[in-house]
Amino acid sequence: MVWSQEYLRLTAGLVFMIGVFVFALLQTRGIPALTPQGLLLLVSSAIVGAYMAMNIGANDVANNLGPAVGSGAISLGGAIFIAAVFEALGAIIAGGTVVGTIKGGIIDAEEIEHASTFAWLMFSALLAAALWLNLATAMGAPVSTTHSIIGAVMGAGIAAGGWALVNWATIGQIVASWIISPLMGGVIAAALLYIIKRNITYQIRKHHAAGLVVPWLVALMSWAFATFMLFKGLGDIYRLPVDRAALVGLGVAVVAFFVLRRPIQRQAHGLDNTKAGVNQLFTVPLIFAAAMLSFAHGANDVANAVGPLAAIYEAVGTGEVATLAPTPLWILVLGALGLAVGLALYGSKLIRTVGREITELDRMRAFSIALAAAITVIIAAQLGMPVSTTHVTIGALFGVGFLREYLKLNYARMEQTIISGHEGEEREKVEAYLRHFEAAPVVEKRRMLAEMKARSKESPEDALLKKKERKAMKKAYEKQLVKRSLVFRIVAAWIITVPATALIAALLFRTVLALGG
Repeated sequence: MVWSQEYLRLTAGLVFMIGVFVFALLQTRGIPALTPQGLLLLVSSAIVGAYMAMNIGANDVANNLGPAVGSGAISLGGAIFIAAVFEALGAIIAGGTVVGTIKGGIIDAEEIEHASTFAWLMFSALLAAALWLNLATAMGAPVSTTHSIIGAVMGAGIAAGGWALVNWATIGQIVASWIISPLMGGVIAAALLYIIKRNITYQIRKHHAAGLVVPWLVALMSWAFATFMLFKGLGDIYRLPVDRAALVGLGVAVVAFFVLRRPIQRQAHGLDNTKAGVNQLFTVPLIFAAAMLSFAHGANDVANAVGPLAAIYEAVGTGEVATLAPTPLWILVLGALGLAVGLALYGSKLIRTVGREITELDRMRAFSIALAAAITVIIAAQLGMPVSTTHVTIGALFGVGFLREYLKLNYARMEQTIISGHEGEEREKVEAYLRHFEAAPVVEKRRMLAEMKARSKESPEDALLKKKERKAMKKAYEKQLVKRSLVFRIVAAWIITVPATALIAALLFRTVLALGG
């Protein structure tokens, strides 16, 4: 069964590539004085560009969908359908009529004398980044597609013009972002989740507390996503500076709060007074976040596939080396279709990894992750710091997971304190006290703990759990809540993305030169 599914995916992918070949061949007929070599390069580049877009769809889009799917807010099939539609709309509507051909200004194009050299450099970079993304997806590692193309352009640039061609300050910023962006995303996501827990799930009347708190959280999400869309998500349709976008976003948040407060409160009061009940309030915001993030991703990250392709199109058609190039509609359509096809055929693997394998998600946790990703990108943009949304989202997942570990371990320590304070009493009485403690609000919990600490015996030999047992318990919780092996695999993939794509691109460029390209 698995092999038949893989065979069908591969067949569908090959059919798409054949369609790309025919489509590109028809589009190049209008280019005057196109040499046979130029035709071969352009059609080959179109196929590789579509392949790159497919890999972006298969790998990068999982960050937008994984939390919503993992929390059960939306089914896998529904998420893929929504994302495929919004990714394609973002790429076609807001992908831009003019794109930057050299992502991040990573190399100095003025040092490249011949347009043909520049075209083959871009071809090598595009193919190298696509191959790396394909490998990362097969390994189940979500990586930055932007860093993939940047590393590939860097490597091909070094092969073409030497080390001096590279803007090393930009490389330094990228390296710094490997550390800063996931940490920032993790801290913000953990803080948001703790606020939700403290003000909703730790309260006795959870549904009542949710009716009061969730409207404010939805307003915060409205501000974050309105700001995000205005300075980045709408691509070249409309773009504001971050500070002005934040002010407009504030207005959107105020309107959202007053419009949605009553409906949310009415819904909350009709829910069960349980954690599972109040989780229902976060379903619609999560679906909205997945759609908006997908549109923004299509508008911005399609350039990782069509930017180099537009550069090759310009070099072949005009003989110019362009750092900014007009993007014909057919190239944008190619990128949009590639994103949608890659997501539909191979996106489920990474969606499951992000949504279910790193840590267990409910809708409150997924909401915290989605909101943290948007807020982190806004803060980073205001600080002028380049970040990868992939790193931010995965960092937010880690932050949520590690907060859960801390809270579980902290609760286990509190439980030990309570049991020690009831030493010698009947088990039924102890269990009743534990149930009362679990349901109590935070202030009451502090009072109960202080009382138990005063009653507990100070002698180590009377402790309920010995040091060795506590260590075993901690290790068991860590394994349960955050999958360490997956964390190490993802971080390793992040670290080697730029050097790996650089090496592959350099080898491909040298191969092209050896073959007479």
